[in-house]
Amino acid sequence: MFNKSILTVAFATALTATLATTSGCAVTRNQETVGAYVDDAALTTRVKAKFAADPTVSAMAISVETLKGTVQLSGFAKSYEEKSMAEKLARETSGVVGVRNDIAVRQGS
Repeated sequence: MFNKSILTVAFATALTATLATTSGCAVTRNQETVGAYVDDAALTTRVKAKFAADPTVSAMAISVETLKGTVQLSGFAKSYEEKSMAEKLARETSGVVGVRNDIAVRQGS
């Protein structure tokens, strides 16, 4: 449990640092405002933090991208339970307007 807490704090700190350094970047992916880009980056950070805090979901194996409030999940899960939990956690995150779950489940793991 102690190691999981350290990992969660380290992960959240790294995401915060990334968000802080990228907030000054140009708007990309056809978003209309810098504010929308920052909002999407904050949503991505919140979803990844939920993954890091959950024992079922691997925050390192699942990628999260957000565009205009819609979260896209991709990467690999060890089970259908992990895939479903990742989607559930993303949907329950405040500010998320939709979730696209493109996570592949590894067979035979």
